[in-house]
Amino acid sequence: MKQGLKKFKDFLADESGASAIEYGLIAALIGVAIIGGLNAFGDQTNGAWMTMSNKVQDAF
Repeated sequence: MKQGLKKFKDFLADESGASAIEYGLIAALIGVAIIGGLNAFGDQTNGAWMTMSNKVQDAF
């Protein structure tokens, strides 16, 4: 019985899985930041391409 209790305490004290979860959360947060940045940058570039397209159409 004591051996089973020791294994259970060891299981509760083990933090190796917590590190993997933390790294996963950090990676997810970085991914969200990258997607948000690309989304904002895409809106700005879209405006530039539309302006250029309008000027080319006006030239013809």
